[in-house]
Amino acid sequence: MTSISAQTANLSPDLVNLDVQRLGDIKTMKSPKAQLAKVSKEFEAIFITKMLNTMDKTVDKEGSVFGNDDKYMDKFKSVIYDEIGRDIAKNPRTTVGFAKQIYSQMERYLPPEPETQITEAAGQVSATQGIKNKVDKEI
Repeated sequence: MTSISAQTANLSPDLVNLDVQRLGDIKTMKSPKAQLAKVSKEFEAIFITKMLNTMDKTVDKEGSVFGNDDKYMDKFKSVIYDEIGRDIAKNPRTTVGFAKQIYSQMERYLPPEPETQITEAAGQVSATQGIKNKVDKEI
């Protein structure tokens, strides 16, 4: 067994397949509105990550934090930029706003959700209305 094979064998499957896991999480969501909200945020995070990667190629590397370019540093930077992109998209203060725009534009094309009534102590509340309020707050 080579040293690289030994290193990858020790990695958690969650770390290696994080993107696949994120897509699987979206597919298992019950509400189409919740799925759309998650996809919108993922799109914004991917866009910001691509923007950061492109910006990195245009700046002077001499004396920078990452130092000289090599294939290992490129992989490290891509992971760092991916996390920064996700953090920017997730934080309501730093978000670019693409997720909210995508959600509002695509929401009208979703199929109507069945009206399921949930009985509470104070009366009846629509489950879909509760989901809509929750999704709107998240975006």
